[in-house]
Amino acid sequence: MTPLELLGLICVLAVVRAAMSFRPAVADGSARASLPSGTRTAPTPADGTSLSVVIKEYLDAFIVAGLVALFLISFVVRTFFIPSGSMEPTLQIHDVLLVNEFEYRLSKPHDGDIVVFPPPIPTTNDFIKRMIGSPGEKLRIKDGIVYRNGVPLAEPYTAQKPAYDLEIRDYGIYVREDGSSEFTPIDPSQGNIPPKSAWTSPDTIPPGCYFMMGDNRNNSEDSHIWGFAQLHGTFATGPEAGKSAGFTGHAFLLFWPPNRIGILH
Repeated sequence: MTPLELLGLICVLAVVRAAMSFRPAVADGSARASLPSGTRTAPTPADGTSLSVVIKEYLDAFIVAGLVALFLISFVVRTFFIPSGSMEPTLQIHDVLLVNEFEYRLSKPHDGDIVVFPPPIPTTNDFIKRMIGSPGEKLRIKDGIVYRNGVPLAEPYTAQKPAYDLEIRDYGIYVREDGSSEFTPIDPSQGNIPPKSAWTSPDTIPPGCYFMMGDNRNNSEDSHIWGFAQLHGTFATGPEAGKSAGFTGHAFLLFWPPNRIGILH
């Protein structure tokens, strides 16, 4: 359930609760005295409390619980459903995760985090990928191996090695697909590649930008296609240029299905 849907449900319960509060009260004695002989009345609980009072108490409890849940999913923790296989084998289609929305308000993301975020391309849903490169780091992919600052990464979580080479250089991201002899830069009109003025070095990831990859490397629409994700601000270029960027949160727990419950790494 989205925060907007939950808010709508809370409003409905609040309206029902308010309507019940305005119902006219009838004195028990006079009401019962005026009833025709043989008329059946609604039962009341054994302790004498009217049924309407019990319903009001339940509604109050549901409304309070809903408000607490709304706060939690808006600012602290929310669920995320896996719709595709781009993070296999780590995450399977239909897995359900808990996402910490508060963590990145206090601290910066770390390499290897599994992050939920809006990508710099048109979509109705957030993406979920693994963070591979952070601002100021050098990154390249050669012969299926990812190098961060010149050091090859041990990646036991991947489904297969990437079938492409990649370099961050000359203020851009250059990709050489399998079978091609030349590197091709990601077009700034098609992806988020900040202008030269936003870079501190031509071959390191720009400030505020992050390189994201799916664990299912050859079946993932990620930074090797659409450029950098951003922690804050607005996207610099691409189809979403000028629109709000940011990280929704850090996926930290897989809690459904039960046989796959565990901390995410």
